[in-house]
Amino acid sequence: MTPALVAGLLFLAACGSGSGTSGAGGGSGEPKTGGTLTFAVGSDTGCADPQQVASNDSIYSVRQLVDSLTDQDPETGEIVPWLAESWDVSKDASTFTFHLREGVTFSDGTELTADVVKANFEAVPDLGALATLATGYLTGVKEITAEDPQTLTVAFEHPNAQFLQATSTHSLGIVSQASTELTPQERCTQGIVGSGPFTLAEYVPSQSATLKKRTGYAWGSSLWTKDGEAYLDEVVFKVLPEAGVRTGSLQSGQVDAIGNVARADEPALEASGATLQARANPGAVFNLGVNNSNPILQDEKVRQGLRNAIDRQQIADTVFNSGTEPATSILSRTTPGYHDLSAELGYAPEEAKALLEEAGWKPGADGVREKAGQKLALNLAWFANSPTNQPAVELIQQQLKDAGVAVELKQYEISQGPEVQQSGDFDLMWGNLTRADPDILRTLYSTSLANVYRVPASDLDSTLTAEAGAVDAAERKELVAQAQEAIVGNAYVIPVVELQTKLGVAARVHDLNFEASSRIQLHDTWVE
Repeated sequence: MTPALVAGLLFLAACGSGSGTSGAGGGSGEPKTGGTLTFAVGSDTGCADPQQVASNDSIYSVRQLVDSLTDQDPETGEIVPWLAESWDVSKDASTFTFHLREGVTFSDGTELTADVVKANFEAVPDLGALATLATGYLTGVKEITAEDPQTLTVAFEHPNAQFLQATSTHSLGIVSQASTELTPQERCTQGIVGSGPFTLAEYVPSQSATLKKRTGYAWGSSLWTKDGEAYLDEVVFKVLPEAGVRTGSLQSGQVDAIGNVARADEPALEASGATLQARANPGAVFNLGVNNSNPILQDEKVRQGLRNAIDRQQIADTVFNSGTEPATSILSRTTPGYHDLSAELGYAPEEAKALLEEAGWKPGADGVREKAGQKLALNLAWFANSPTNQPAVELIQQQLKDAGVAVELKQYEISQGPEVQQSGDFDLMWGNLTRADPDILRTLYSTSLANVYRVPASDLDSTLTAEAGAVDAAERKELVAQAQEAIVGNAYVIPVVELQTKLGVAARVHDLNFEASSRIQLHDTWVE
């Protein structure tokens, strides 16, 4: 079977509309080899292992270190060759056989073989809490076989149509045999050895990551325009948490590109000659993840009341960069299989109050609703991995206060995310998750996986299992629509706004490209 179009597709990822996939500098001419690109991001998760990283700011750097078996065209969604020259998929999408390229090496000199890929996939379950994405993609594996040095077969217990797209993600990027044998913490702090176009020269958690060009690289994605080595000699990622500092650094020429462009800074950046590059992210929109095990939130009317009390348009227009759209489903519009549920996600403050009244929550003397002597008070966990997070949750806090709900905001370090999720020590959690496949819903809300939001067992489980295995595109689309209806209708989660990645790029930078999940790919990037 030749590479084919797949049907269908950050817990803590951060950074709409705009569909361009490459950046254009202010000059023109032939691409040039050499030079350094300095990129400022707002945060760092404290981990340099792509299989354990889920925040865009960190993914930007680690994505450059590893290659994947396949790649995904950001315009069409087609899965195309990378480390795998071709593949065969069984009729029921339960068995995948990959035929690897010859001559690929890791930066430690070892060769890419089917045994190494096998070791990568078999090590994923032992990575623990930080590898939720990779673990979800490989759930249900029955057997992984290295038939010969260039042939790998992955067999699942049940049909698993999403797996081919999963092999294009950074989460299943391939690391060396030696890296698979490190502990999860060693992989985070020391970094990994990949076969990618860049190597990790230095990593200082929460400060910087320095990448060097991989000499002799010759096995890039079939989507890239340049053969062989990258143009850039070096890439430096600097962590600058303040949006104003990032903007000033770009304007002054101290950095060449920045992430998380703030709405207020857009005019100044454009006036300085920088290009604003935007692309809507596929996957789960920014949302309030509900802890469905909380006794208060087990009441569907309460969850629906919270859902209806949110003014999504105000949040999009006030907090986020221009072009950001309010959520109209749990999936963004750019996700294959997106189903429009805007009728259920409109701002309906009076209906919200009525639902809370029906649930028995009456306004107290201080405006906060009460029931049986208990206040309708909830905590909302959030993480400082995007400059929009704090103003967004503060506006949500005010909107829910207007409905009679007291919300306490609890900020955590990015590295605490998995711990908070696993502990269940939250009522609501602000976040999103980027993936160019609707199976992201199974990752987040299936009770057979991590189920950090404590969604109760229901028909949703069987729907999510069925969509993951559906081979027929029309059937899968219908199942994905049913899943979205169940998630939004029951308010297991409260969608708020779509994620948009917006970068500021200096005129000297050319071809800074978005990949299918709206992260950056730097192999083809060059500077004047």
